[in-house]
Amino acid sequence: MGAVLPFIGPALLALALPFLVLAVMPAGRPAWSALARRRTDRPPPPFATRSMVKRLERNLQLAGLTRVWSLRTLVLLKLVGAGGGLLLGVALFAARPGAAMVLVAVALLAVGYCAPDLVVQGRAKERQDRIRLELADTLDQVLISVEAGLGLETAIDRAGRHGRGPLAAELSRTVQDMRLGASRREAYAALAARSEVVDLQRFAKAIMQADAYGVSIGQVVRTQARDLRLKRRQRAEERAAKVPVRVLFPLMFCILPVLFVVVLGPAVSNLMAVFAAQ
Repeated sequence: MGAVLPFIGPALLALALPFLVLAVMPAGRPAWSALARRRTDRPPPPFATRSMVKRLERNLQLAGLTRVWSLRTLVLLKLVGAGGGLLLGVALFAARPGAAMVLVAVALLAVGYCAPDLVVQGRAKERQDRIRLELADTLDQVLISVEAGLGLETAIDRAGRHGRGPLAAELSRTVQDMRLGASRREAYAALAARSEVVDLQRFAKAIMQADAYGVSIGQVVRTQARDLRLKRRQRAEERAAKVPVRVLFPLMFCILPVLFVVVLGPAVSNLMAVFAAQ
């Protein structure tokens, strides 16, 4: 066992490295400079398949990490995590050889390899949920600005500059794309592609159609804001309707048995004492 102890520290350090990088990674809004917008032309790692590269890039995009984290960094973290898990598994196997420890080593290898993916996917889901929650209120702000006489891009830029969440960052990036030469259709198409929120994609497509057919932008924004408020109320009502079903099983298996014991316990005890006396 003493010979194994020197390996445990480095193995645990290697296994914890991906989580340490994620913990200290900046979460603020990235800079919108030309240097920050420049994408590297380096080819993907040779050991990464095309489908893997596409999936990792999509997860990084949904998580909003493409400007502070590269694909190579994510792949490197996966390899470091796998190496740390393998070292820890080898150390455990050296301490207690056996088939069970082989399975534990394989499990640690898989966990270390998949841990960065799981963390990025969790951040992506959290970010998309925040965008979905912020969209209705943000569109109300845009609608107020448009009705006050501002242009759509100016209103969206104002909402992006005064906002703090991921939706504000996406809106600021959309306005910045147009300032750098992209057309309105291209900027809003990119906005829809960067998110999996259906309501945001529908809003971007409505703006593109209004720009193509000459429809009033104010009317489009007003309609989208009204629909989003209605959908938010419907989602709240749907969640409220699911509460009794979710409470049913904890009530049946956790609360009711205890309640029966407290209420019927003394009566059953008295009945047993009466029958015993007879």
